[in-house]
Order: sequence, then structure tokens, then C-alpha cells
Amino acid sequence: MTGAVPHAALTHITMGLGWDPVRSGTFRRRGKDIDLNAAALSFSGPRFVDIAYHEQLTSRDGAIRHLGDSLDGVGDGDDEVMVVDLTRLDPDVTTVVLLVTCYTGQRFEQIENAFTRVTDSATGTELARIDLAAARSHTGLVLGKLQRSHDDWKFALIAEPISAEHVVDAVPHLTAYLS
Repeated sequence: MTGAVPHAALTHITMGLGWDPVRSGTFRRRGKDIDLNAAALSFSGPRFVDIAYHEQLTSRDGAIRHLGDSLDGVGDGDDEVMVVDLTRLDPDVTTVVLLVTCYTGQRFEQIENAFTRVTDSATGTELARIDLAAARSHTGLVLGKLQRSHDDWKFALIAEPISAEHVVDAVPHLTAYLS
């Protein structure tokens, strides 16, 4: 896990999520492949504002976009990508929480080569990278948050595992990270 965050203000970030597909003979729940999901939820103080995830690919203001849902993890690198244009976020938004869940219910320790990362898109600097196996027996991970401080945005690594297969299951876990 990395988490060194530069002091420069952020304008655009990318969240990547990757994993390897189920191989024959490995764990399958309900006969399905592994389906990890990336999500970004925006808040104004403690109040939920908007979301982008596999069921709503773009936030209402267009600032947060999910670039497509991978249902199997096939391919190298990032299988799912979220992009956040912090310059376009609604001015009332104070926090954006970045989240990973396993929609098919496998625990992270059961998924091969699963990782998530955050990159400053303007500089190409990787701000954080987490091996999801570290979240062990959980199905969700609060990766981090983007927080507005006056007119600047900063990234804070959270890396806290939670029990959540869908983003709706994760929402009650997020209030602790909104201050």
C-alpha cells in the first residue's frame, strides 16, 4: 500500500480497479465470475449529493464518470476506471468518497491480484495503491476521500475494509469519513 500525497492542489483524479478473472476450480459464488465495482459518492457536509458507479455511470453535474463496468476482470491493468474532474464539481460538494465493493460477494482474500489505485491525472503521480487482499475477509473497501479545503482539493487515504457487496450497503459506513 502506498499513500504519499503531494501537497499540490488536485484538479483531476483517476481511480483504477483491477483483478484477475476466476480460474477453473477456484471459488465461485452463485456460479458467477468475480464482479468488483468502483464508486464515487459526493457529499455536502454530511448530506449525500450524488454518485457515479456501475448503475449510474455519470454524476448529474458530469464531474464524476465511471468509464464502464467490467463483469469479469479480463485483461491487464485497470478493469474499471473512475475519473473525477474536481473543477466541475458542484460548489456545494465538500467530499467525494472513493469506494470498492464486490457485487458477487467474494471476500477480497479470495480474489487474485485485486488492487485499487488513485492517480493525479494532471501529473500522472500515483497517490495511492492498495492490494485488496489486505482487506482480507471483507467485501468492501473505503479507499479514500477527496476533500475540499477552501478552493483546493486534497486526497486522504482511508483504506478501511467494510462489509458491503453493493454501494447501497456501504453508505452507512461512510458517515465517519465525512468530517
